[in-house]
Amino acid sequence: MKFRKIMATLLAGVMTLSLAACGQSATGTESASTDSATSEEAPAAEAAENTNTETAGTDGEKLVIWTLAKDLQTFAEKYVEDHNVQIETVVIEPADYVTKVQTALNGGQTTPDIIVGEPQMLEDFYDAGYFEDLNQAPYNAQDYKGQIVDYVWEVGQDADGIQRAISYQITPAGMYYRRDIAKEVFGTDDPDEIGKLFKDYPTILDTAETLKAAGYRIFASDAEIGYFSGDSAWVVDGTLNVDQARLDYMDLVTDLYQNDLTAYANQWSTPWYQAMAGEVPILTAAVQSYADDSINVWDAEGFAEATKDLDKTQVFSFGLPSWGVLTLRDNVGETSGNWGVCSGPSYGFGGGTFIGISAMSEHKDLAWDFLKWVTLDENTAEWWIEKSEGDTVSLVSVLEKHKDDANEVYGGEHLYSFWQEQAAGIDYSKVTRFDKIINDAWGAACTAVKTGEMDKEAAINEFYDVVESTYPEITVNR
Repeated sequence: MKFRKIMATLLAGVMTLSLAACGQSATGTESASTDSATSEEAPAAEAAENTNTETAGTDGEKLVIWTLAKDLQTFAEKYVEDHNVQIETVVIEPADYVTKVQTALNGGQTTPDIIVGEPQMLEDFYDAGYFEDLNQAPYNAQDYKGQIVDYVWEVGQDADGIQRAISYQITPAGMYYRRDIAKEVFGTDDPDEIGKLFKDYPTILDTAETLKAAGYRIFASDAEIGYFSGDSAWVVDGTLNVDQARLDYMDLVTDLYQNDLTAYANQWSTPWYQAMAGEVPILTAAVQSYADDSINVWDAEGFAEATKDLDKTQVFSFGLPSWGVLTLRDNVGETSGNWGVCSGPSYGFGGGTFIGISAMSEHKDLAWDFLKWVTLDENTAEWWIEKSEGDTVSLVSVLEKHKDDANEVYGGEHLYSFWQEQAAGIDYSKVTRFDKIINDAWGAACTAVKTGEMDKEAAINEFYDVVESTYPEITVNR
């Protein structure tokens, strides 16, 4: 498998990740009704081809939302219960979303009224002028500064500090681990003590070897530490920054892969979910890299039959953002109540839906009322915690109110307090507009090295080539 083919595989995985990060399950589909469009609704309907569209409410002013997250359909249904409005919510696939927004707004289209973005999209959206200035009257968004967790508030600002978007959730990353395995192998399941087993890359490797000797695997795959793959900016003063931590991460994933320290279960695949509930077949590196396609890891029924005679193991931990609470909730089965969450080797976060008003909207007052209701209203946040069964909201007052809530799936841990602490360590200044492509290219380089497709020097040089060809404005010092 060549480097660029690996890049394509990784990009496909990123699209699946976007679905989960936004609150949409990557394992199933959700039915929705799509009404026939009138001529007035045609632009939105055309943009919604191969999308999920729902309309809530039947009277009053109409608001059109384009989003990556089905969450906003749920918010819309709740909002219209107490407001005389109609809301059409169009959920667009991540692969198509940016292009559809660009086409609509560059063409002067007045719908959608509300648009969203994940962090890696936002800077380009801000620069293009797609998002309304929320600092100006009548919005006066800066009056709400301090009510939202700091890093989330910063993500919603453009380079000039103008508020353009706000999110209803925080998404710091942590390590989810099996308490029963922790007690058996390490003699404790205390989150602070288990966190020490993930404190840095060399320690993670030692932990992995200890677990394998005991018959377990530390991760389903080496992708589990992707959210902790670097604690520095990729671009500093216009120059590519490949610091030692990035190189150490490459060495770690290579060691995990080549020394059979994971279950070789690709993220979001059948065995990855299966590993949350208990035993999982030990696959091979060739299956994980698709060099051996005799086992289809995306077909649950076929997978069970194809792997019935393989040796089994149990997986100790998963590295995921706070929305992983919901992912595990739906997949842990009989291991429910037997999990804990601790810190990883660095602060990280993943995903998050940031909501703004389209600069072209003709319904900005209504859009702002909905935006405030979703992100800044305590009653809404309380409702969302219950409705989502555990999503971590961004409103500080509500996080504080629930900081001592015990989550029974996670051994009674106070998860809202934990996630707030992790969020406080996130330095958003390290995030750049270049991160998505550079991260994908670095991931492809790591894959090429760990699978033996390239040696380390050749893979890093090809990584440099990708960065130079994609971003000629970035200085690359080889």
